[in-house]
Amino acid sequence: MKSVFILLVILISGACNSHMDENYLWLEEVEGEKALTWVKDQNKITFGHFASSKKFESVRDEMISLMDDKERIPYPRIRGEYVYNFWTDAKNMKGLWRRSEKHSYLNGSPEWEVLLDLDKLSQEEGKSWVFHGVTMLSSDSNRCLVKLSPGGSDASETREFDLDTKKFIKDGFYIPVCKGGATWLDENTLMLQTTLKKEDCTSSGYPRKVRIWKRGTKIENGTEVFAGKETDVSAGAYRLDEDENITLIYRGITFYTREMFHWTEGKAQKLAIPKDCSIQGYLNGDLFIELKSDWKGQKAGSLISLNFQKLLKNEFEILPVFTPNARNSYEDFSYTKNDAYITIIEDVKSKLYKVEKSASDWKKVQVKLPENGRVSVVTTSDKSDDLFINYQSFLKPSTLYLYDGKQLKEYQGRKEKFDSSKYVTEQFFAESPDGTKVPYFVVRNKDLKLDGKNPVLLNAYGGFQISLKPYYSSFLGRFWLDQGGVFVLANIRGGGEYGPSWHQSAIKFNKHKSYDDFIAVSEDLIKRKITSKEKLGIKGGSNGGLLMGVMLTRRPDLFKAVVCQVPLLDMMRYHKLLAGASWVGEYGSPDIEKEKEYILTYSPFHNLSRDKEYPEVLFTTSTKDDRVHPGHARKMAKKMIDYGFNIHYYENIEGGHGGAADLKQRATLSALEYMYLYQKLGMD
Repeated sequence: MKSVFILLVILISGACNSHMDENYLWLEEVEGEKALTWVKDQNKITFGHFASSKKFESVRDEMISLMDDKERIPYPRIRGEYVYNFWTDAKNMKGLWRRSEKHSYLNGSPEWEVLLDLDKLSQEEGKSWVFHGVTMLSSDSNRCLVKLSPGGSDASETREFDLDTKKFIKDGFYIPVCKGGATWLDENTLMLQTTLKKEDCTSSGYPRKVRIWKRGTKIENGTEVFAGKETDVSAGAYRLDEDENITLIYRGITFYTREMFHWTEGKAQKLAIPKDCSIQGYLNGDLFIELKSDWKGQKAGSLISLNFQKLLKNEFEILPVFTPNARNSYEDFSYTKNDAYITIIEDVKSKLYKVEKSASDWKKVQVKLPENGRVSVVTTSDKSDDLFINYQSFLKPSTLYLYDGKQLKEYQGRKEKFDSSKYVTEQFFAESPDGTKVPYFVVRNKDLKLDGKNPVLLNAYGGFQISLKPYYSSFLGRFWLDQGGVFVLANIRGGGEYGPSWHQSAIKFNKHKSYDDFIAVSEDLIKRKITSKEKLGIKGGSNGGLLMGVMLTRRPDLFKAVVCQVPLLDMMRYHKLLAGASWVGEYGSPDIEKEKEYILTYSPFHNLSRDKEYPEVLFTTSTKDDRVHPGHARKMAKKMIDYGFNIHYYENIEGGHGGAADLKQRATLSALEYMYLYQKLGMD
């Protein structure tokens, strides 16, 4: 009888909680008057609290000055005989899209020609336009498609642009604001995918159909050539190779699986490759794919090449390019006119190799760059063998190198923005409850006392096979390390630091392993007396924001400060909000009972208790974020306020998933976060 009574109490309690959760649904009305009034009221309170700090204005102004640095590297994108660059500074908050002739850029003295002034365009049209990139017809053409986002949302407007006249083409190709876009088939034909009609959308809010659209016809009259299912994540098309005019169509079944089709002669031919593999590029007849599971004798995590023409005949001429071991993983593939390159990471530190084809495999020759940092290929040219490579580490600012396949030379290095000679970077491994060794970096003062009194900022992500690698940040140096703080970057499971298995070991029913890893790192920092519970602050965004929410509700005793950025928090409704349905492959579905039960064990919104003590958390999000719904942060903040907890909430009205739309907004948001950390960790 007693057990029946207890069950009845649980059922009643669950029903009451469910009803209470429904009381917060009005906060999901993104532009709703009531919701925005609440947001603005919270913004005023939070801004007033932290902006009143004596440090706030000086920190924000210094941040703008750092972002306005005229000696910043103008990172290139090589197309034909030009180098393109997008540039922002204090005068051009929204930015300039510009280009220089390639030879003058290579000589170190680019002569910039402004193609599009986003500040001027925004002022003229009365809209806050954010640059979302360009799709060019060809390397030597004057036609391109420019994507512009209103306020920084994922959705964007597409306009045809003339590079010679530097103007949008009147009556040219134009796609209204939507998710999706287009790729060129020829000068008068686009392969189009949009979300302009409800029937064209998947349940995730991405395009479901691919159409061919001819110049001079209405967009709605484009000819449908491919359609996925409504339950798919997305469908689309892109050009794999410009010279050979190879176009691929994809059907994204889940976030991690897709079918690939070769579009030729009006037909879509399915490629006989694994659904969970990822196409990385094409060079001289070879298709390069990354394997996420074992296939035809090749190991998961490998990069392999396939002869493309034989593949179209369902014949498989496979050559291994890279096969991982326990300590390394494939990261990226790049190619020039004649050469191919791969980036791999070993214990979360990058190395770049040039790969050369032999009869049985691809031979690797390392490009000699500085060790123990992050290496990335910035841009290549399919018309030459030039490529630009960037190197950075926690204590060495970005350096841009030019490599022609034989010689490496430093093109431009950024000046240090803080005295890095005072600091040191170390890598440690914490042991998770299941015995897994979890790497993490510690950036600290060389003279740090191991007395548990040091303020620490710990950051992690742990999802979607995204790797967090060393990076240089003038903000971290000036406003954290120089203020006596220690920075820690944790490489928890769910990321891609050790390949597909590192990711797959912490999805769906194993998502808790990401959280176990983060707690293990936190406790290891305390065990080493680098910090203590009273001095430990944590920060994360998006999936990392979910991580922060779980830490807040699962181990509120372990942290003094929590910065929870653009987070997922209501995991019972995440799949119903914006792009959430596309992430079921990562988290599982609340519509499946067993998966729902598991998700409920960590969903922050549902694990909040009136009876616990929580850190005074800071939530940040963006009204214009059309990827992770701002309702997550809104509802969690409101619920905590209703439960009587002190919290801080700040929602940027613009900015998309990145949280801010221009330099000033980014500086304001960052300054607020640092003021919060200073106050909570005793640094003010």
